[in-house]
Order: sequence, then structure tokens, then C-alpha cells
Amino acid sequence: MAAACKIDLTFENGHKMPALGFGTWRAPDEEVEKALNQALEAGYRHIDCAPVYLNEPTIGRVLRQWIDSGRVTREELFIVTKLPPHGTRAATVEKFLKRSLTDLQLDYVDLYLVHVPFTVPEVDGPFLTDDNGEIVLETTTDHVSLWKGMEAIADAGLARSIGLSNFNQRQIQRVLDNCRIKPANLQIENHIYLQQTGLVKFCKANGITVTAYSPLGSKGIEKLLNREVPDLLDNPVVKEIAQRQDRTPAQILLRHLLQRGIATIPKSTNVDRLRQNIALFDFELTDADMAELNGLDQNVRICDFAFFPGITKHPEFPF
Repeated sequence: MAAACKIDLTFENGHKMPALGFGTWRAPDEEVEKALNQALEAGYRHIDCAPVYLNEPTIGRVLRQWIDSGRVTREELFIVTKLPPHGTRAATVEKFLKRSLTDLQLDYVDLYLVHVPFTVPEVDGPFLTDDNGEIVLETTTDHVSLWKGMEAIADAGLARSIGLSNFNQRQIQRVLDNCRIKPANLQIENHIYLQQTGLVKFCKANGITVTAYSPLGSKGIEKLLNREVPDLLDNPVVKEIAQRQDRTPAQILLRHLLQRGIATIPKSTNVDRLRQNIALFDFELTDADMAELNGLDQNVRICDFAFFPGITKHPEFPF
């Protein structure tokens, strides 16, 4: 079995998170079952989940098999899941977390994130849409009240740490101004074309670690977005550095994030790429490499939530 991730980020509460994790977005049950087994075999211990990915029960079965067989202990795993958009109100935080815990077959998660800063009506099944095909919005989102609900599940031991995802700086500051337990982590889209240096600097200044999703650019969601997505792996600068370092373009993109002090959760269902993506701890990018990659920032957002028609009308839409 391969060695696990060799770099941790430490939260202000003392808990440690492996800086390289395994993403599970848009992985159907059969695919995620195979890929998660391969990821655990390769040494991944940080697993990123969410109920809206519709695969937590399958992930839970795999985790239970690994724990029960003694191949891994619960303490060696770092499991992240998220409060979904139809649960972002104080009264439903515990209910949705307990539902995820049941599906994941766990007593607690290591990190529980508010998935998005906006709210839609609570439903069992697909989000409600109106006659125009737009998502029905619940516009009374209250981040201060919501965070108190998040603090309560931390107090209860259901989540070791709590944090945010897809919040902008203004929304994070609102939580910071009214919290008893600070967010431990912010998960955001981050890659060479969307480096969000100001937001990352703000988080670090406030003791909030950052996790990057879509670190390789998410070419696979073009059909979902109904538009072309830039191919980060084909960028000439990335390819040149990869050739110089004798590494894959993906390894260069992931190492760039790690050296910026950012955790990341690439998703792959290809066993060779899974192994390549975790082989990041025996080389470093030079200062010149980092400067070249830093210079590629274009403020290009790929996951702009366009797959939620009408969501930009919500008063707490973050972008």
C-alpha cells in the first residue's frame, strides 16, 4: 500500500487535515465505489463528500469495509461532507448532518462545511423549479443564525471542525464578526486560472485554511455547463514545467497549490492518474516555476453555478 499524504494543514483548533484529498463530485455509485477503493489503496485518507453528489451511501459502504477489515482506522481518515443548499438554515443543520452520518456509516465527520451561502426550499428529491425552469429560491438566508447551528453540531461532537464553501469575503467576515467558533476551512474553486489571491490572503490572515476544488479545471463538466471549459492541462507553461520537472501536467498544477499553502481535492476515477496525483511529495517547484504559474491567473471561474438556472437572483449569490 502506498504511503499516505505527507503534508497536513493544521486548523486553529489543533486538528490536522491531509493537504491532498480525493474528490467525489459527479461520480456515480459504481464508479465511486471502484475509484474510492483505488484511492484508499493509493494512500488517500482525506475524502471529500457531499449529499448533493448523490453517492454518500456507497462511500459509506466502502469506508465501513475498510475500517471493519482493519485496513484503515477511523482515526487515520479525514472525512469531509457538507450542508446542502436545501438545508442552509439553523433549524436543519443537525438533521442533514445526521443523515450524512447515517449514509457514511460514521459517528462524526472531521469537517462539516456549509456547501453554499444561499438557500433553496427543503425538499426530498430534485430542487424545486418554477414555470420558467428556474430554481425556486428561499431568500431569507441568515448566515449568523446558520453558523450558530453549525457551532451546535461542533459542540455535540458530530463534527470535529466546521467551515464554509463558496462564500465570498464579505460573507465570511459576517460569520467572523458573529461567531464563537471560527470557520476552520474555506473550500473554493482554485486553480491557475482562478487563483483568488486576495481571498486566500484574507483567509490565512484570519486563521482559516483553504481547500481548492476543481484544481485541474473540470473539463468533464462541459456538458453540464453547456459551454466550453479551458483545458488547464494543455497550457503551454504547465506543459513546459512538467517536461522540465519530468512530471505530469496534473502533478504540476497540484504541487503549485500545495506550495501556496492550499489543500486540494482532485477527482479521478483512473487508477494511474489517482496514483500520479498523490505522488507530489518527492519534488518541489522552483521559485521561477511558481512565478510562471502565478502569472497565469485570469480570474476565469469554471463552476459558476450556471447549472442552477436563476440562482444568480438570490441575494446571497456569492459571485
